[in-house]
Amino acid sequence: MNTLFFKIVVVFYLAGTFSYLLYLFKQKPHISKAATIILTSGFVFHTISLIVRYFEAGYTPITSLYEAPSFLAWTIVGVYLFIQFKYRITSLGSFISPVASILTLVSSAFSKEIVPLSPVLRSFWLPIHVILAFLGDAIFALAFCAGVMYLIQEHQIKSKKIGSFYHRLPSLKLLDDINHYSLTIGFLLLTMAMVTGSIWARHAWGAFWSWDAKQVWSLLTWVFYAALLHGRINIGWRGRVAAVFAILGFFAVMFSFLGVNTLLSGLHTYDR
Repeated sequence: MNTLFFKIVVVFYLAGTFSYLLYLFKQKPHISKAATIILTSGFVFHTISLIVRYFEAGYTPITSLYEAPSFLAWTIVGVYLFIQFKYRITSLGSFISPVASILTLVSSAFSKEIVPLSPVLRSFWLPIHVILAFLGDAIFALAFCAGVMYLIQEHQIKSKKIGSFYHRLPSLKLLDDINHYSLTIGFLLLTMAMVTGSIWARHAWGAFWSWDAKQVWSLLTWVFYAALLHGRINIGWRGRVAAVFAILGFFAVMFSFLGVNTLLSGLHTYDR
């Protein structure tokens, strides 16, 4: 049953992506309203899909290459909808919804079979550690999208060919502020995820750190964002530099999230 709801989710997210992109070019209020309704409906079905799978599997659905991208997409859409309803930045949906759609399509490519958990995953640390990590990744996705929008907006201003597209994106200051707050909160969540992961590793494998590929890439990602935050706070990195680093950082997040699990082997490898 959960896979049926998930197929509906994919349709809604793709339709939401189309609607948000259409709104970006047409700027019609009724298109914005329709896009929000479609994406919100997709999020509701996604929530139902995850709840149903939780009861069908008996554990939080975040342990396979089908479940993990789906859960991350759900987290990204949830964080975005909160921001849209609070700050009314609809154009951000034109960049966030494609990311969620791609993740659900990636998820669709892998086996949806429910398999018994390995002993190490039968721990109450599983949802705590992974949900913290996914929330951090979702907020880094916001920083990534704000960074892309910043570069587009800056290019329009510097080229002195300001067209109608200029008025469809937020100001450079607002995008830089979103970038800053996203990096700060995302870094805090990533740090908490690494701490809880280390405690879980101590219980599961007898050591806080084992130089597993996932741990190494997570540490590299943490160091990258720590350096970026240090640059923003103490060196004055703002605007374009911060935007470029936020984009590069999200690629590191995605490699740590998917690349390590598909290209490398280790203790964190997902079931396929």
